[in-house]
Amino acid sequence: MSSARSIAALDPRRSVVEQLRERVAAMERKPAGEPVPTLPGLADLVPMYAGATYAVDSASLALALAAGASRAGEWVGFAGCADFGAEAAAELGIELARTVLVPDPGEHWLEVTAALVDVLRVVVLRAPAAVDERTAGILDSRLRTRSSVLVVHGDWPRAEARLSLEESVWTGPSSGAGQLEERRARVVVRRGARPPQRADLAWPGVRRADTSTQDQRRVSG
Repeated sequence: MSSARSIAALDPRRSVVEQLRERVAAMERKPAGEPVPTLPGLADLVPMYAGATYAVDSASLALALAAGASRAGEWVGFAGCADFGAEAAAELGIELARTVLVPDPGEHWLEVTAALVDVLRVVVLRAPAAVDERTAGILDSRLRTRSSVLVVHGDWPRAEARLSLEESVWTGPSSGAGQLEERRARVVVRRGARPPQRADLAWPGVRRADTSTQDQRRVSG
C-alpha cells in the first residue's frame, strides 16, 4: 500500500494526540523528495514533493494544493488563515477531521508553523510579516527532516514553484436569473528562470477547464 495512504481516518477509540504521535514516527521514515498526492488537475502542472515549499497568491490555490494529500488520507494544517473556509475546503475533498487550524498564531507564527510541520503532511501558512532568508531556512530544514510540504501565501525566499491566478471567470445560466455554476481560472506556475506554465482550471474539483463553454461572467481573481 502506498505510504500516502498510511493514515486512512481518525479512529474514535484513540486520542488525536496519540494518532499524531504515530504520524511523527511515520514521517521520520519517509524520505524528502518523494511525491506528495496532488489533485488530478494539478498533477502535471505542479507536482509536489516532500521537503519543498510552494508559494501561492490566493486562498483557492492554497486549498487546492492541500486537497490532494488530504484526499489520500494525510493530515493537513492551516496557520494564520483566519479566512479559512470549511465549506470550500470540504468541497475540494479536504477531510476536516484530519485538518488542524490555527487561525491566528500571532507573534509565535514561526514556532507554531514548525510544530505543525513536525506532524502534518501539508501545512498552509499566511505569515504576518515579510520572511527573510534565515527564517525561511529554518522551516526548510524542518520540512526536509519531516518530509512535509509548506504552502505559503505571498512572497517566499525559497520556493520550488510560485502559483498565481492570471484571470478568473464564472459560468452561469445563459439567460435570466440563476446561480453561478462554475469558476474557471488561468493558473500560472513559475519556477526560477524557466518560462511560466499556464493552464485553465475549473472549480469545484480543480480539473482542466473546457474552454468551449460560453456565457461567462468575469470577476476579479
